[in-house]
Amino acid sequence: MMPKNRSVFLDTSVVFAAVLSESGGARKLFHLGEAGILRLVVGPNVLRECDDVVRRKTPTSLSTLAHLLSIGRVETTPSPTKKEIALARMYVDYEPDAHVLAEAIHSASDWFVTHDKEHFLKVRKEWNLPLKIGTPGDLIQILKEDFTLP
Repeated sequence: MMPKNRSVFLDTSVVFAAVLSESGGARKLFHLGEAGILRLVVGPNVLRECDDVVRRKTPTSLSTLAHLLSIGRVETTPSPTKKEIALARMYVDYEPDAHVLAEAIHSASDWFVTHDKEHFLKVRKEWNLPLKIGTPGDLIQILKEDFTLP
């Protein structure tokens, strides 16, 4: 039986990693989105952050960012509710990342994919959230297991 398509909320760190590296796990997620295997989602804050980071650090890569968002069929969710922001603040003290987590919660995604060890990856197992948190590699490993025949 074929597994259902997962909805994946992308953190700024993952989008930026995909812009910088053609061969990393982050870029693979965009190809899986292109193939229709994953539904890729970002929030308005993440989209703004991605644009800001690329403009500051590697402005010649703006076209790569636009291309990836297009081929990956990346969707943008509406802003989170005050209740979702309050919930996210219970887990993350750093205000910008609390808003990103609130966007992920609001997206009703299956996964929140990030490279942020300090605010998300270290404590993720203790959290009781409606989505899994991991790296692109964590998600790719799960997908490999889903598609491995018994």
